[in-house]
Amino acid sequence: MKPSRLLLIWLAILLAIGIVLGTLQALDVEVPSSLLSINWGLLLALFALSLLDALRLRHQPSPRVHRQMPGSLALGRWSEVRLEVEHYFDQPLAIQIFDHVPDGLSYENLPLDIELQPGQRSQIGYRLRPLKRGHFTFETCELNLPSHFGLWSGKRLLNITDHTRVYPDFARLYGGQLLAVDNWLSQLGVRQRQRRGQGMEFHQLREFREGDSLRQIDWKATARHRTPIAREYEDERDQQIVFMLDCGRQMRSQDGELSHFDHALNACLLLSYVALRQGDAVGLSTFASDQPRFIAPVKGAGQLKVLLNAVYDLESSKKPADYLAAANQLLTRQKRRALVVLVTNLRDEENEELLGAVKRLNVRHRILIASLREGSLDNLRHSPVQSVPDALAYCGAVDYLNARFALRERLTSHGILVLDSIPDALGAELVSRYLDFKKAGNL
Repeated sequence: MKPSRLLLIWLAILLAIGIVLGTLQALDVEVPSSLLSINWGLLLALFALSLLDALRLRHQPSPRVHRQMPGSLALGRWSEVRLEVEHYFDQPLAIQIFDHVPDGLSYENLPLDIELQPGQRSQIGYRLRPLKRGHFTFETCELNLPSHFGLWSGKRLLNITDHTRVYPDFARLYGGQLLAVDNWLSQLGVRQRQRRGQGMEFHQLREFREGDSLRQIDWKATARHRTPIAREYEDERDQQIVFMLDCGRQMRSQDGELSHFDHALNACLLLSYVALRQGDAVGLSTFASDQPRFIAPVKGAGQLKVLLNAVYDLESSKKPADYLAAANQLLTRQKRRALVVLVTNLRDEENEELLGAVKRLNVRHRILIASLREGSLDNLRHSPVQSVPDALAYCGAVDYLNARFALRERLTSHGILVLDSIPDALGAELVSRYLDFKKAGNL
């Protein structure tokens, strides 16, 4: 409880009058005794009134507050939290509300001022934007209540517990359901190549059309019908994709508000969504994590929810990536041939270990290494050099990028596919490469 501005103003006025009267008396100026009595009377009355007002505020019941918030939030997306407030008094009540938001969530429009009407429920809201993934608990809502005469302001802490989960930016994934798949992928910048007619599952027989390949002709059916008949193919289904997600220290680099690890998660979920829509099975294996996780490849739209619930609270660690141990673990768990997408950040110091691990995996599976490249290095490489520090930074960036390029070339020479991308473009480039594999029948 603290004094209001009104109480402080009255105290300042009465004290100023008392000081003036006391000064006049000290200067032997005749002051009517009634003025001194009135001033002291007003001070005592204000003291009594403020004491009574404080006691009434102390016993005044708190308004009821109910928080309405989504059970899940998307990382980096603004959402609204609604507060429903009501009270039991016969007079309007103006209060201030501040909701205690957990660390890792940014907010706007707090604190909130609202005037409550008797017998009515009032709703107000504020905006919330998650900066971290994970599980968050809201425990306290703070109210500032004015006293009956407006001389005090009382602070009330209400225990209102609510929980929410912050997932990777899945709103973009589910938003794609509103569009045709091809249109949605093209909006993401995904390139689709013309179907080659090889490596596809047989779909049906139909009449030969202009533009069909001669290899599509079914000669037996052509002989029976005495007209050219072609085989029609569709994309192969029932393939398996397993993400090997690096949770180690090299994924802690930051590009904008999101770390490389968050960009990698968003890209994996984006490709998962597309692959599941294509009828493939998707799984996940993490390594260099404090809590390693493995999700076996499963088909169906429900698998995306399983993946989201498995990774929403997953964080990068300060451990180095042990590629060989991760490869051995995946070979033990994943027996069937699959497209293994290793999402990491290539560094030249891990040259031999990484090469040995992917060569072991490549015996049984098809391997694609998706390496995140720091966008700031590209900016630095294209920035003008105007000073000695600029020249040193430029040379360091070029030397580092050349080392990454040499490692990528060495992996490529051993038949390992490498996708090098800045974090923002990783999702679209992964989907584009996956569709290329599907159309070529190379999964």
